Amino acid sequence: MFKNLSELGTMAAGIFRFAWVNVHLLMKKLAVVALGGNALLRDNQLGTIDEQEQNTTDTLENLLYLIREGYDLVITHGNGPQVGNILMRNDAGEEKYGIPQMPLDICVADSQGGIGYMIERMLRNILFKNGIKKEVITMVTMSLVEENDPAFQTPSKRIGRTYGREEADRIAAEKGWVFKEDKKRKGGYRRVVPSPRPVGIINEKVVEKLARLGTIVVASGGGGVPVYRDAEGRIRPSEAVVDKDLASALLANRIRANEFYILTDVPFVYLNYGTPEQESREFLNYRDTLVFLEQGMFGEGDMAPKIRASLQFIEGGGEKSVITEAFKLEDRSYGTKITMEYDS
Repeated sequence: MFKNLSELGTMAAGIFRFAWVNVHLLMKKLAVVALGGNALLRDNQLGTIDEQEQNTTDTLENLLYLIREGYDLVITHGNGPQVGNILMRNDAGEEKYGIPQMPLDICVADSQGGIGYMIERMLRNILFKNGIKKEVITMVTMSLVEENDPAFQTPSKRIGRTYGREEADRIAAEKGWVFKEDKKRKGGYRRVVPSPRPVGIINEKVVEKLARLGTIVVASGGGGVPVYRDAEGRIRPSEAVVDKDLASALLANRIRANEFYILTDVPFVYLNYGTPEQESREFLNYRDTLVFLEQGMFGEGDMAPKIRASLQFIEGGGEKSVITEAFKLEDRSYGTKITMEYDS
């Protein structure tokens, strides 16, 4: 089979190198870090590019800790404020210049590209400043949903600008949009769209391959562009939005990440939040967290989606979920760590 021992030795050496590289890659920790939309644009800001670039830089500098610890990274991000602005530009362009509005899937993709570019550029500058040689790539990502998800029958996710009742009724009649009263502005109405559960990430294998090779991947922005497969197997757009944290947890499971971080504006998960009995928790196991969630301990518009995503990651085989404030990431005394069982 082999002409000589030299040829056999060369093949054996090649097999050894291949095996060593693969073992080495699998030994490295892989983390998915989910940035909230407010980590890039604060509620009290106008949303200028200077503000967003500074916020992005301030947030990303905290990821140096994980990079120096040897983690491979995938970064996901929210897009709530940004895609809301895109939708308002859609409205203004149509009203003032007659420019046809783009569908929601295109708006989500637009926000992914813009925010991803900003994250990638700011991160490259941070790496250069700190003498770290790593590649960074942004991927416009599609999230696969079920065409018949029950969420399509009950639109609930508020998007875009706030309208008065009369104007909302007019637009609903013209475009078939569904409106609900704004929780924060009495007498105001906002468009609501379905938020189906993600069941797959279209390019998950590419994300994992690049991340395992040491490239920092920015993916699944804003929960990903929601799409479904029709009866012929073709990918079709879905007029919906996907929860960013659930999509991030799913991606983390699919790429076999070890750890999942959700960076938000509080340093811990709190029980009885906002009451005299408020209590921070540094450690939680899966079972206790699920009980607290079922008891309504976490706000539906705030912490509950993050808790569900964290539990999904642990249930799917992840080692640890961490919910913490971005600027506290390096300080391990902060952050709520959720694992399947408490450490003995």
